[in-house]
Amino acid sequence: MTINTYAKFAPTVFVAKCSEAYTKGDIIILTSKYGNETEVQVHNLVKQDSEHYYYSFTRCDGMDSQAFAQQKAERYQGYADNAMKRSNAYCEAANEGRDFLSLAEPIKIGHHSEKRHRALIDRNAKRMDKSVEEMRKAESYADRIAYWENMAGKIDLSMPESLEYFKFELEKAKEKHQELKDHPEKRVHSYSLTYAKKLVNDLEKKVKLATVLWA
Repeated sequence: MTINTYAKFAPTVFVAKCSEAYTKGDIIILTSKYGNETEVQVHNLVKQDSEHYYYSFTRCDGMDSQAFAQQKAERYQGYADNAMKRSNAYCEAANEGRDFLSLAEPIKIGHHSEKRHRALIDRNAKRMDKSVEEMRKAESYADRIAYWENMAGKIDLSMPESLEYFKFELEKAKEKHQELKDHPEKRVHSYSLTYAKKLVNDLEKKVKLATVLWA
């Protein structure tokens, strides 16, 4: 049985690594290293060696990199929300015997209430510790939520629309570079022209790669 797998082609871009040749529009199954199977549609042949063909592809379920990033952000938000719920629950539970404890009655050594009094204080202390632990856990997800929310708003080379997008961005970058060349007074610092040219070079590389993948 032929198994098609993933191969890294460029940063953020994976292609289908296949032992058989396919044509554009073919539907195939890709198997991850964990054994998960995904139905994808073949686009362009981007590379070939003596044993394999490498194709750009899109998922048939519509789960592109933006949708994946949004899903990850929502998942981490769910983790954070659940952790906060547990934190609040532990905090509420730590109020057991609040009215009694608010009286600041000392523990009566040797009295029949001593064991019960100590156990109550101990339970509430452990609950507050768990509450703080869950709160910190919720806070620890904040950076990951922000990262994936940011990624969800980006177009990258794994998406067919990246070709049109990076062509558009390249034209803007070229115009900006030319403007800075023609009008030195518009350069905000000594490296403005250098940075503008670097952006043009970077976008030219992306357009070239996107053309291979999606043209």
